[in-house]
Amino acid sequence: MIKRQFPKVRDLAPLMQFKKPELNAKKRRLDAALTIEDLRAIAKRRTPTAAFDYTDGSAEAELSIGRARQAFQDIEFHPAILRDVSKISTGWDVLGAPVSLPFGIAPTGFTRMMQTEGEIAGAHAAARAGIPFSLSTMGTSSIEDVRDANPRGRNWFQLYMWKDRERSMALVDRAAAAGFDTLLVTVDVPVAGARLRDKRNGMTIPPALTPGTVLDALPRPKWWIDLLTTEPLSFASIDRWSGTVAELLDTMFDPTVTFEDLAWIKSQWPGKLVVKGIQTLDDAKAVTELGADGIILSNHGGRQLDRAPIPFHLLPDVAREVGKDTEVMIDTGIMSGADIVASIALGARFTLVGRAYLYGLMAGGEAGVNRAVDILSEQVERTMRLLGVTALEELVPGHVTQLERLIPRAR
Repeated sequence: MIKRQFPKVRDLAPLMQFKKPELNAKKRRLDAALTIEDLRAIAKRRTPTAAFDYTDGSAEAELSIGRARQAFQDIEFHPAILRDVSKISTGWDVLGAPVSLPFGIAPTGFTRMMQTEGEIAGAHAAARAGIPFSLSTMGTSSIEDVRDANPRGRNWFQLYMWKDRERSMALVDRAAAAGFDTLLVTVDVPVAGARLRDKRNGMTIPPALTPGTVLDALPRPKWWIDLLTTEPLSFASIDRWSGTVAELLDTMFDPTVTFEDLAWIKSQWPGKLVVKGIQTLDDAKAVTELGADGIILSNHGGRQLDRAPIPFHLLPDVAREVGKDTEVMIDTGIMSGADIVASIALGARFTLVGRAYLYGLMAGGEAGVNRAVDILSEQVERTMRLLGVTALEELVPGHVTQLERLIPRAR
């Protein structure tokens, strides 16, 4: 028989601990987000459909992004036990300069459309975390404004080669003059991908007020108030555009760009040059032979060719073949610090996060970006400790097994 008794006050006292309520709604909301998926859920509630879908969506049936994320889930870690992991280091040198974490903020277009603080919020968060911030050609903050927001940090500029070569290179010159240390040349956009969510939403820049958008705005008034009471939404590097996003991209992108053009761009740029959008081992070898300081394995977040190769699957072979001659980086599908650690273990020198950062931005502006960076940082540190490593240099392919789900048929 269990003997029962009335609880005594002194026994109850330790259990009756009430936290001081958090009166700041934004902080309360962001503190409750424990994963990037949590931030995505908040972002979806607070952002109009067209803007959220532009960020969240990809091309055609959206198979590429789904497969990329699945590939990160389909891994098995192999931890070592009984290691002293009381102190760890999450930084090292990338492209000749230090970073505090093995990830940076990827270039994203139309960023102030997602949330009015836009690229400046990302640049501030990058400065706080000691990581690079990448500004897109399609950005909504100027090169100079980003420099001023992150004056002592690392700023990278992402270039789309336009049909108007002079205007393209004028941006490159401005980035160099502003002290940007790395140029990311994106090479997977001869034409725009078929982003069907955007077409169905009729997404334009700036957003158009239609009966549908007005109805969509009713539960999200703050987004519209921010849009209408701040500087008009436009591209910082492009003349004002009043059509759809797809029409703009098809007007701008140059389908004639070749390896010779890439070599010419490299000759014009004084800093480090990284080629973004590598999707085959042969192309990784080709741009390495051309002298690229780094390559980014990327299928543009699934936003260009649907059913494109999965960058994470390419990583081990590419790192083994060219990793001694150039710095191999990766993006597409990264949603957790464990994804980042797995990438480093399999040979990546660095990773870039795009949607993960934008979900934070939409969830809470600069504070939301800080939260996204903190979530990823905490996950990186915890995963390293659980693997039994104290520095990025200790991560090796033996720490990760890529489990097979999509196996090519024999030809």
